[in-house]
Amino acid sequence: MNNSSILVVDDETDIRLLIQEILSEEGYQVHTAADAEAASASYKSENPDLVLLDIWMPDTDGITLLKQWSREGDLACPVVIMSGHGTVETAVEAIRLGAVDYIEKPLSLANLLRTVEKALARKILPRAGRALLSDFSGPIGKSPIIQQAREQARQIASQLAPVIIVGESGSGRKEFAQYIHALSSRADASFVSIGGGSLADQVAAERLLGVNTADGFEPGLLEQAAGSTLFINELTDMGPIAQKLLLGAIESGEIARPGSNQAIAVDARVIGSLQPGAHGKHSDGDVRTDLLAVLGVLQLRVPALREYREDIPQLLRQYAEALLDTQGLSYRKFSVAAQNRLRNYPWQGNMRELKNLVQRLLVAGGPEEIELAELESQLAATTLSDEPLVKQDLLAMPLREAREHFERAYLKQQLELCGGKVGQLAQRVGMERTHLYRKLRSLGIDSRRSVNQG
Repeated sequence: MNNSSILVVDDETDIRLLIQEILSEEGYQVHTAADAEAASASYKSENPDLVLLDIWMPDTDGITLLKQWSREGDLACPVVIMSGHGTVETAVEAIRLGAVDYIEKPLSLANLLRTVEKALARKILPRAGRALLSDFSGPIGKSPIIQQAREQARQIASQLAPVIIVGESGSGRKEFAQYIHALSSRADASFVSIGGGSLADQVAAERLLGVNTADGFEPGLLEQAAGSTLFINELTDMGPIAQKLLLGAIESGEIARPGSNQAIAVDARVIGSLQPGAHGKHSDGDVRTDLLAVLGVLQLRVPALREYREDIPQLLRQYAEALLDTQGLSYRKFSVAAQNRLRNYPWQGNMRELKNLVQRLLVAGGPEEIELAELESQLAATTLSDEPLVKQDLLAMPLREAREHFERAYLKQQLELCGGKVGQLAQRVGMERTHLYRKLRSLGIDSRRSVNQG
């Protein structure tokens, strides 16, 4: 029988007594409180091992109480938030403040017991660890597609198999990987992240396996992420040697340090990301099919921002408020007309583009409300490049010349949207990579920087 002490805080008597009865039958020592004042008193006197905290209470809400405990340094045990339907975003905010999980009402007996067991098995995250959730973009939103992705991520977090996250550049794939890590049993360990382009053949062994230096051995990423999570962004940018080493480590659970034949066990959960359409393809320069197979045990699709436009007003407000705390900028809000304009904006750069837009507008300063005219001016400035898509009147040109002008402008802007990566560009425009290189050369577009990065 379990003798852990649990404090249940809920203003609804029936729910409070039901949870107390259920957990008492499981062997837990259960204390209850009907409001924040009683909760604080019991929290200090009983020193519980776990708190189940309701969000909505008559005097002080659960989020405010959680902030108070966290601010005063009193968050000495795991806290699980209890929330009704439609308050998932609030629950995620509670996790950012230090809660380890949340349960939705009406309560499910199996889910309640499973969540309690999982929370009690975890240590309290240090403040630095909890900060992982401070900038999550992907999991926030009320639209069905985001709620579905968030729930799938929660299910994945309870397992330890490798994961492939599929989504467009800037859509929040890294944030979802952090979300999975922060809700997993490995949340106390540091989240390790690297771009696939940093694992080129000439440095792959050193980065993944470690390197011997004059000061001793420096562990590689696979050892650094032992007992934690290793996130590799853009698997298609990895070189063949890195792919081979990663595949061997995942399949065997072991690595050999450079210069040594002794096998060392590694226990890193690997999460990789891919662009849509890249999964399942295999050609020169792409991901090995056997590596995709072992990584794709679990898969998560992150939607593009244009797929959940209804959440854009909330996201604009969220990032404007976040910048107040992180950069000390003056608060500015978007007018209804500006919000409607952005709901219909294409968002080719997804969440990254939205964050950058909000930051530019707040840094620029101005009236508290951002009107449509100011927004349009900012959007026009960001869409201009050194060669606009229609630089001249194409109708005045011969067909061949007009087509060349269009193709050059089109591919240059697409290349910028892909971060200079030709591999991503090929997927984005639907061209075979060899043909694309030939086309870029014929149009005088310098792809050498892209080759070095990819």
